[in-house]
Amino acid sequence: MQILPSGAPPAAGLSLAPFRGLRYAQDRVTGLAEVTSPPYDVIAHDTEDHLLASDPHNIVRLILPRRDVHNPQAAGNGAHAEPACAGPAYADAARLLRDWQDDGILVPDPVPALYVYEQALPGHHVLQRGLIGALRLAPLDGGPVLPHEDVIPGPVAGRRQLMEATGANLEPIFLLYDGKDGSASTAQITGQAMGREPLLAIDTDDGICHRLWGVTDPAEQAAIAADLGSHQALIADGHHRYAAYLQLQARKRAAGAGPGPWDAGLALLVDSTAFPPRIGAIHRLVPGLRPARAAQLAEPAFTVRALPRATRQQALDALADAAEANMAFLIAGRDSCYLLTDPDPGAARDAMPGRSARWRALSAAVMQELLLGRLWGVTDDDQHVEVHHDAGEALRAAARSADRTAVLCPPLPADVVRDVAAHGERVPRKSTSFAPKPRSGMVLRSFALG
Repeated sequence: MQILPSGAPPAAGLSLAPFRGLRYAQDRVTGLAEVTSPPYDVIAHDTEDHLLASDPHNIVRLILPRRDVHNPQAAGNGAHAEPACAGPAYADAARLLRDWQDDGILVPDPVPALYVYEQALPGHHVLQRGLIGALRLAPLDGGPVLPHEDVIPGPVAGRRQLMEATGANLEPIFLLYDGKDGSASTAQITGQAMGREPLLAIDTDDGICHRLWGVTDPAEQAAIAADLGSHQALIADGHHRYAAYLQLQARKRAAGAGPGPWDAGLALLVDSTAFPPRIGAIHRLVPGLRPARAAQLAEPAFTVRALPRATRQQALDALADAAEANMAFLIAGRDSCYLLTDPDPGAARDAMPGRSARWRALSAAVMQELLLGRLWGVTDDDQHVEVHHDAGEALRAAARSADRTAVLCPPLPADVVRDVAAHGERVPRKSTSFAPKPRSGMVLRSFALG
């Protein structure tokens, strides 16, 4: 996965430091599958209720603290924006984290480690393997950490406030680096670690087996550091959390704090050469807009075709077929469905002044700026749209009311995302969903442990 343009090395390489992980005591909980969860921003409300019921110590009580008023316009697969009672909720999370440590539910590992984390299907078909550690923070302006997606202030502030309250990184962000050159030591050390008994193994209800090993030898940790020092990494998942890391660090500096644990953030680093990324689309749901009206408003800039008797699967297949040849979107609701193709280049330019041709060619940009913004007059933010990672869930949510329109967008290809990032641009917010996502609750990073 080539991230940097040819001949443009990063100003400084990656640094992934060992830390004393805070992990669940397996004999104090129902089971490790019952206390871990997906990342906070992809948890639907019904999934959250299931997690809360599975064990009183599920990590969701920390990463999505409930005081409890949820934002009804929350983002993402029915997933969450920050709690409406953010301050008190975060204080509750901090108390709960302390209580779980005092009660021996969460216990620190005896020595600092880098953690080998693997996700595999039955039959040991490995989906992804990487290293979890404390990533040294660097500004997002040509340093070793490269963003590809925009963020919005609310979730950044909320994640930072949660970190401030708990004094911890509760779940890792997810980064990709190109390990084809100069990572032999890391691969060798990772393989040796996997020859030992794992620290934990979890089978989750999505059919994925999660395993974790520790690399505790200082010489091996130093060899990994030397390998990674010449690399740059792309943020795959966790842009808001990385921005929150930087915001927390800046606040500590402004308050006169010296170097400390806030100079790093919990991260999973995956070699994309060994484990190529899989990118899914992220869709939108627009309340208060009927699909027929949405299609009518789109006609000046798109070719619009009604799919009057299409089943849900037929509509999804039509979108996939159309997207192979050209940019396409599917808009649907309770009783109607339309395929949108061939966006007008002049309309796209008018809707995105000052943007490069590369950026205007992104399906996510056309959806956000031309379709939602210019033609529908809808701002693509958490107050005006819902964000759904699953197409079926978006369609089901739209079918709950006659005046809701789902907008399904095809996924952005990985090479397109990399090209945009390498040229210093960022795709629109909530445009990419990298998979598989790391499981939250496998290992936490407490500032108090150094």
